[in-house]
Amino acid sequence: MRAKVHVFLKPGVLDVQGKAVEQALHGLGWPSVDHVRVGRTIEFDLKAADPAAAEAEVKAMCEKLLANTVIESYRVEVA
Repeated sequence: MRAKVHVFLKPGVLDVQGKAVEQALHGLGWPSVDHVRVGRTIEFDLKAADPAAAEAEVKAMCEKLLANTVIESYRVEVA
């Protein structure tokens, strides 16, 4: 199965990289862009019996390593 994890900073946490992208877009002529947030995507293959088991395993990975759950949230996709 293919797993995809999307990780983003939680609302209220300052996104310095997002702010830099927003300012660059303004400088390049897109002043209407606002509230830019930058995240990351992690993709990998996983051997699992069924999609529910795979999703549970990936969520455990997120809680232990892939996301800093104090300041980040995540979303898991399994296909």
